[in-house]
Amino acid sequence: MAARPLPGHVGRVRVLYRRLLVLHRGLPDALKALGDQYVREEFRRHRTVGPDRAQSFLQEWEEYAQVLEQQMGGNRPRFGAQLSHAKLDDFRAEQIGQLQELMREATKANGRFDGADPAAPKS
Repeated sequence: MAARPLPGHVGRVRVLYRRLLVLHRGLPDALKALGDQYVREEFRRHRTVGPDRAQSFLQEWEEYAQVLEQQMGGNRPRFGAQLSHAKLDDFRAEQIGQLQELMREATKANGRFDGADPAAPKS
């Protein structure tokens, strides 16, 4: 039996989902495509989780949105964040695998990822 959404929960999810996709418009094309795909899959995967897990899920994505907004501010956006050991210890094996896949995809274009737009001229 699927968990029932909390009142206002569906609206909160939709607003956050749209906010993330709008924020991704500011990413380099390859990262935008990767980020959009990841957001879609994660939101789809968490559609039927219980209230506690849903709250944690939304809180993490809201923090991601805030960080991304900060990183995109200024003249030269830089993307990415260092994850603490405590945060990594909380991840399931599946999530660690997803992070590794994300890193492989993000570093594929230039051989490495430093947050700079790969289309920008090198100085």
